[in-house]
Amino acid sequence: MYGRAYCHLCEEMAGALRRLGVAFEEIDVDADPRLDELYGADVPVLVRGEVELCRHRLTPEAIRQLS
Repeated sequence: MYGRAYCHLCEEMAGALRRLGVAFEEIDVDADPRLDELYGADVPVLVRGEVELCRHRLTPEAIRQLS
C-alpha cells in the first residue's frame, strides 16, 4: 500500500486490511521523490504486484482480488 504519514485515508485503509487479516507492506511515498511525483496527494493506493487494486478507499472488488 502506497501512502504517507498523517493521512487519514491511509490509516483507514491500513486498519481495514489489518482487520481482514491481509498482510501488506506500507510504502511511504514521501520517502522516495519518484513515488511522491507519481502519486502526490493521490493516496492511499493498494497494489498487488504491478496491478493497482484501488485508490483512496478499500473497495469490495479489491477485497475479492486479495482473496
